[in-house]
Amino acid sequence: MITDAFDKSEVLFGPKDFYGEQKHLCDKCIIVFSEVIFEYMLKTYTHEEAGVIRCCNGVTTVYIFEIDGMKIAGYLSHIGSALAGSDVIDVNWLTGASKFIMFGSAGSLDSNVTNGKFVIPVATYREEGLSYNYVAPSDYIEIKNSKIVKAIFDELNLPSVTGKVWTTDAIYRETKAKLEARKNEGCLAVEMELAGVQAVCDFYGWDLYDFLVTGDVLDQAVYDVSGLANANHNMDKLYIAIEIAKRI
Repeated sequence: MITDAFDKSEVLFGPKDFYGEQKHLCDKCIIVFSEVIFEYMLKTYTHEEAGVIRCCNGVTTVYIFEIDGMKIAGYLSHIGSALAGSDVIDVNWLTGASKFIMFGSAGSLDSNVTNGKFVIPVATYREEGLSYNYVAPSDYIEIKNSKIVKAIFDELNLPSVTGKVWTTDAIYRETKAKLEARKNEGCLAVEMELAGVQAVCDFYGWDLYDFLVTGDVLDQAVYDVSGLANANHNMDKLYIAIEIAKRI
């Protein structure tokens, strides 16, 4: 069973085998999922290449940005828990970053609660595979820095709500039964990366600071996707991530 995947035996290989010796260029990193936001970062901020994550179907370039007097790593992450979690490991090796700020869009499971507010996850349901290789099995994984993120949002006077969310890699298997089950457990939104990335950070002792914006709405009679583009690409999330970086 996938839930039995976690063990502490010696690994067969690691990032050193692909990238050589680890670099130590900065301690903070912004994880970006929006091509629009990432292109804006490249056009706006001075940057230099730190390295590339190489795959047989392409490369992901990792940069070190100069933002408000800070050196911050940044890259356009792959989508989904397995790939996003693996990216974090590679980026740590290429840059030395151990404090990761992640933001993205999510589907609302309770639009009455999430409408007009950022969602700050306190725990996420593990309906994916990667996390079970890095953390012992459980239904939920705690998002350990959620109180810090909430305090920063309050300091910035930004509307937000805290609660559980649901991580799944199976975007087209978000069913009515699952929606009701997660809502009954207090989940406010569904997304695709958080459980895996948090598990990786827990395993290696790194810090993750995560917040979400709901776009599509799942708790209505007719599925509503109209808000997804704004949730994905609005630049406000980047500015908030930068403010978080200043405070951690």
